[in-house]
Parts: sequence; structure tokens; C-alpha cells
Amino acid sequence: MITSWVKTAVVMACLAVGGCADGAKIVQQHDTGGVVIYPFKEGQGPILSSFRKDALDLMKEKCTDRSYSIIREGEAKGRSRVVSPLDGAQELVEERRWGIQFECK
Repeated sequence: MITSWVKTAVVMACLAVGGCADGAKIVQQHDTGGVVIYPFKEGQGPILSSFRKDALDLMKEKCTDRSYSIIREGEAKGRSRVVSPLDGAQELVEERRWGIQFECK
């Protein structure tokens, strides 16, 4: 009984955090900048996503003097995945992603 309660708690925590999605990551990079993407929730939007700070931190790390300019940003290609909650039913989850193209100053 306790084991099933723990599994349920873990699943609920993952869903609350954003579906256990990957966080921010650089998907393209070159000497003077790149593109970073991060997931966001439908109701929250990309600007309020907790992963936006991680994306901005990645851009600062990439740029040697820690300053950059955002060239453009917008919705990037998301992904779909199937999750199987504990009750055995499968559910299709659509993950939305936001992309930021940046150049180091």
C-alpha cells in the first residue's frame, strides 16, 4: 500500500514540475552565439517558465564576457510522448518549447 502511494506521489510530482521534461539546452552553437530551447506550459507561457532562467544562464556561460544580445525568439518545434500513469491507461502529452537565438557581444 505504501509503495503504490509513493509511486503515485512521484508521478504527481513529475507532472507538477512539467511532465519530467528536459530543461533548457543549447541545440545549436558557434563561436559567436547559438540557439537555446526550453519547455513551457500552455497556461504559464514561455516568459514565466522556470526554465527561462536556465536558458539565460546557458547563454551567459556560452559568452566569454557573459553578455549577449537576443536576435530573435519564438516557439520551436515541440515533441509528443506517450506516458503510462499507474492505472495503466496511456496518455499522449504534447510538450511545447521556446527557442532563443543569441549572439555574444
